Amino acid sequence: MPPTHTLEITTPLQYTRGIGPARAKSLEAKGLFTVEDLLFYMPFRYEDRSNLKPIRDLAPGEMATVVGRVLGIHSKALRRGSKLVEVSFADGSGGSLTAKWFHGGWISDAFRPGMLVALYGKVEVESYSRSLAMVHPDHEVIDEDPASADSALHTGRIVPVYSAIGKVSARLLRKYVHAVMEQLPPLRDALPRSVREPLKLPLFWDALIESHFPPAGSDVRALNQFRSAAQYRLIFEEFFWLECGLILKRRRARRERGISFSLNDRVREQIKKMLPFRPTGAQKRVLGEIAADMKDPSPMLRMLQGDVGSGKTLVAAEAAIIAMENRYQVAVLAPTEILASQHYLTFKQLLEPLGYEVLLLTGSDTAKAKKQKKLGIETGFARVVVGTHAILQEDVSFEKLGLVIIDEQHRFGVLQRLQLMRKGVTPDVLVMTATPIPRTLALTMYGDLELSVIDEMPAGRKPVLTRMVPESHIEQVWSFVRGEVDAGHQAYVVYPMVEESESAAKKAAEQMALHLRRNVFPDLEVGLLHGKLKPAEKEQAMDRFKRGQTRILVCTTVIEVGVDVPNATVMVIEHAEQFGLSQLHQLRGRVGRGSEQSYCVLVPSKLSPDAEMRLRTMVETNDGFRIAEMDLQLRGPGEMFGTRQSGLPAFRFADLVRDYDILEHARGEASAFIEKFDGKAELKEAAAYIREHWQRRYGLVLVA
Repeated sequence: MPPTHTLEITTPLQYTRGIGPARAKSLEAKGLFTVEDLLFYMPFRYEDRSNLKPIRDLAPGEMATVVGRVLGIHSKALRRGSKLVEVSFADGSGGSLTAKWFHGGWISDAFRPGMLVALYGKVEVESYSRSLAMVHPDHEVIDEDPASADSALHTGRIVPVYSAIGKVSARLLRKYVHAVMEQLPPLRDALPRSVREPLKLPLFWDALIESHFPPAGSDVRALNQFRSAAQYRLIFEEFFWLECGLILKRRRARRERGISFSLNDRVREQIKKMLPFRPTGAQKRVLGEIAADMKDPSPMLRMLQGDVGSGKTLVAAEAAIIAMENRYQVAVLAPTEILASQHYLTFKQLLEPLGYEVLLLTGSDTAKAKKQKKLGIETGFARVVVGTHAILQEDVSFEKLGLVIIDEQHRFGVLQRLQLMRKGVTPDVLVMTATPIPRTLALTMYGDLELSVIDEMPAGRKPVLTRMVPESHIEQVWSFVRGEVDAGHQAYVVYPMVEESESAAKKAAEQMALHLRRNVFPDLEVGLLHGKLKPAEKEQAMDRFKRGQTRILVCTTVIEVGVDVPNATVMVIEHAEQFGLSQLHQLRGRVGRGSEQSYCVLVPSKLSPDAEMRLRTMVETNDGFRIAEMDLQLRGPGEMFGTRQSGLPAFRFADLVRDYDILEHARGEASAFIEKFDGKAELKEAAAYIREHWQRRYGLVLVA
């Protein structure tokens, strides 16, 4: 007799049998509100409990699952009131295993002697007793009652393991998912047959069931790599709909009316006057792509990607000249006041000699200064306006905004970008990023943008040599800096922002500048640059360094972007472990800008395993793509790109790093599908599905 279907995917979890209001509240904290949300909460790992490894056959260093009985529980007091809890297990194979939990007072109540428990963790050997152990293993108590309705879910099969949510254990989640699957009718398969059948992808409902409860004989290794046929199907479909939506959205954007900029001799002459050196082939190619977009009457939406020091800002300034020579204004948007100030200095240096007025507008301006600057923007006196989100305020109006340049777009929300675009007659948008991510990933992260890549460094540049030196050897570092300065070069000494506090970084930088002036380099001019300085003071500090009067510049991350002093050959980064990989790479890009060999010295004060991996990566490579790849692995795409800020989805099945190959496959299939069925019923049906399901989830608004 078929099961009775009493649930719908929209049913709130609190009304689902066995869950109730209290547990539903816990699940809501993880974003699980409905039956659909629970169905799409996927296992993060699978254990083969149909053929478990006996304890006696375990090998040190392997990750393993064992099932054993609790022999005894022992607690040991540690310092500062914490406890070490040791639980011994045996499984009848003649072997024994000790599981350990530090700070684990709570674990004592979880076990009783004789209890049957599944453990998963790394097998280690105790140095003093030579016995086997696991430290902080995942564990699950196994119900031995064969009459238990759900006992077959947890043993004797390949078992899905879910991340516990509050007091809702992996075991309970397994039970809840199985229960709702039994009560639900099969969900419809929305993936077009013309896509699914040639690829031999399983049906959606079958794939969902098998991803939660793999059939006997499934390849556990493939499951744990998220490459079973069922998992591939779910990941592929998620990427397929996203890519379809992004392609349709970009096509719609191209149909909008924008500005058709003229590319005349006056524009070319002004660009030639600005260029400080012969541009690289890549810069010429990218400027050509941008100029063609700006000439076209539909709005430009382009991302300019290039490694540190490749000359993105110069290309952006060339684009600004095109807009200004067509009597339009340019807005340059940066995520922080520090970066806005730096861009202001750079654009001012490049453009003001040509007669273009550059203005900086930030939240920390005085009321009087803001009023004057807003008037300058409204009347068109300011040709280039550099600022933070202060530019987005409603009372900031442009006379004629034609080009928006956005630095590191992933820190800005889609709505913020739209806000700024509405200040002009659909102005052209150029996004700059120094995060060298693979092309398909970039086109997904910034789905409505075309992509230009500067993949060539200016001629004569040598890779920066990077070394990690312990804090105890700092005197050797200062001796090395002295040698470089005596050879006629200059140096940066950088301090991190502590807990996002520029004030704390300012204090550390001020103290170090004083120490270096008095005790280490009393015969040299040691400058100071931090985010709390007024714009004029920052400009003066940078000007003295550029002219070579200041030999050593102590600074915070204010110099992260846009500073170009070819004579600076050394950068010392103090407390280097506090920086992220991308930031370290950005900072290192401030040296190595001339023909001389340059150096970056990383001085950590303490090292966690993750921090050590970051710093070792910096020592081993200057390749921005490799650094970005490691950054993605360490931090994940959510943190690295700021998914909530950028509108990037929090995927249910897919992972941008792990599943990059599937992303490329899905993008190709989505493009082919749209081209094949353009104007036909199949594409209209797909667009309707995206509007109905994906607009709500991923903000793919008005895709067709």
